[in-house]
Amino acid sequence: MSMTPRRFDIVVLGSGPAGQKAAVQAAKAGRSVALVEQEQGVGGACVHRGTIPSKTLRETAVHLAGFRLRMGAHLPIQIPADLQLASLMDRMERVIAAHVEYQRAQLERNQIIQVHGRARFRSAHEIEVEGVYGDHHVLHGDIIVIATGSRPRTPPNVPVDHEHIYDSDSILSMAYLPKSLTVLGAGVIASEYATIFAALGVKVTMVDKAKRPMAFLDGEILDRFVAAFESNPGCIFVGGQATKSVAFDGVSQVQTTLENGWTVTSEKVLCALGRVANVDNLEIAAAGLATNDRGHLPVDAHCRTKVAHIFAVGDVIGPPSLASAAMEQGRRAMRAALGLPIADANNVIPAGIYTIPEIASIGLSEAEAKQRHGDCIVGRAHFRELARGQIAGCTDGLLKLITEPISLKVIGCQILGEGATELIHLAQMAIATGTSAETFVETIFNFPTLAEAYRVAGLDVIAQQSLRGQSESQLLHKPLH
Repeated sequence: MSMTPRRFDIVVLGSGPAGQKAAVQAAKAGRSVALVEQEQGVGGACVHRGTIPSKTLRETAVHLAGFRLRMGAHLPIQIPADLQLASLMDRMERVIAAHVEYQRAQLERNQIIQVHGRARFRSAHEIEVEGVYGDHHVLHGDIIVIATGSRPRTPPNVPVDHEHIYDSDSILSMAYLPKSLTVLGAGVIASEYATIFAALGVKVTMVDKAKRPMAFLDGEILDRFVAAFESNPGCIFVGGQATKSVAFDGVSQVQTTLENGWTVTSEKVLCALGRVANVDNLEIAAAGLATNDRGHLPVDAHCRTKVAHIFAVGDVIGPPSLASAAMEQGRRAMRAALGLPIADANNVIPAGIYTIPEIASIGLSEAEAKQRHGDCIVGRAHFRELARGQIAGCTDGLLKLITEPISLKVIGCQILGEGATELIHLAQMAIATGTSAETFVETIFNFPTLAEAYRVAGLDVIAQQSLRGQSESQLLHKPLH
């Protein structure tokens, strides 16, 4: 046992997207860095239990659903009963291993010391790490970054056993693809898994106390999303209903009882009712820190906690809880900590939701634009109008381009449909550069592509502005009687 502190300029707790980027930024600035991770490999829950595994399964589901759509009449596909879930994810281990190796090599290349073990604060500058073999040692950090991520929130009335009732970390450990699944919750994670399993032929019931899933999104987009989800045989969204109890019947089914007395019976249950910050075992009080009433660490605009040399980034500080945002938080927090130049923050962050079909959003929604600016013009492009939409079989897609009513500058965009998480970046660039919808009209897009949706939406915006102008002109020249 060695309790003599080993000194570092920077100590980062957690190697997920936020922690990894913070560590690399510090190392590139010439600082000595220690990165503590309790998992065997780097990458955090994002790589090992969340984003990477779920998106790998999603890719299988998308290709299977697409093949059924295009070739189902000639080559019918039936998923065999009791199919092992692992057989649908045979690429997952290779994808994870490749990503872990890339991150590990980057850390080594930047001479970042990797420490494997559980961390806890001894003081505001000292971290005690318990190794996998029970050994203890202490790290002293002039600057400390908390990037320990989050874990699933489990209400007391949902007895998660990881065999019949799962959480979002354990759902992919199921041995077999179930015939039916009840999903508790309708946030991003719940919606992603609900649609992935629906695409694989599972009868999914999604239950939430909110009347709509992912209620922070545009209403028109959500209506289409729910319709697409319920177009899968046996799938339904039950909104406005809270869960009273969940219990395995001891044989083969799980009974989910709702507050209104309804009972939903399914082979498996997924509890995806949010996530909470991973700080319980860090003993943050020893550093002078405490969580807020939502269980997150409060920080300022540079992710600095109330203790000046301690920063917190990623899921531990709460929304938006996106890997992309967490990466940028880690990088910018470290630059602030080291007094390095920081460009003006671009607060317009794209949200990519990997449901089936995909959803992406950036900037203002139609309702938000009307509230903030008093008015807006919304250009719509339906994927059924696009040759690529017909070819790819994603005719239910929709792109909404939100513009200022006079300048026609793009101030928001929402997209439903395959490719949405890629397409949204055109709108991101448009918002960042003050581009108007007219630019999309005057731009030549490859044909056939889904990107043409921007030109179609731009034409719709201009047509609406022209109609408004004609209406105003008619009013001005209306004869007086």
